[in-house]
Amino acid sequence: MRASASATAQPPVLAKRIVFGFIAGFLAVLVFHQIGLGILHLIGITPGTPYATAAVPPFGVPQFLSLAFWGGVWGIVFVLAEPWLVRSPGGYWVGAILFGAIFPTLVAWFVVRPLKGLLVAPVFQFPGILVGPIVNGLWGLGTAVFLAVIPGARGRARTL
Repeated sequence: MRASASATAQPPVLAKRIVFGFIAGFLAVLVFHQIGLGILHLIGITPGTPYATAAVPPFGVPQFLSLAFWGGVWGIVFVLAEPWLVRSPGGYWVGAILFGAIFPTLVAWFVVRPLKGLLVAPVFQFPGILVGPIVNGLWGLGTAVFLAVIPGARGRARTL
């Protein structure tokens, strides 16, 4: 039996959502996350600066591109979690912000820092404790925005 032309021309919906999630998460770091970091730097909350170009091991890419890559990976997780974000008490947009503020931040604090040989305790000092949740919450909002505006990226799981 022959497969229909439309079935072979279109990638599966989940694969398409994963690609769009990566793109949206990548772009959200470059726009929302890094601009948020810049604002926090300007008002004196963090010494971190946006678009840092220091080389990051193991490939020596600029730090902001490494962050954008990992933002893309988290974007994949984001689209997989979208059905639950829609049902969050504050709605999809609040769910997107909370997803970003909570999950990537906790992984950065309790997985990434120890893997890099850094202590976890310093992140719990004011004002540093605010930086991760704020910039990652902005990333979550940005990912949702990009998923809403990229042609073909809208998921069936949410209402805008």
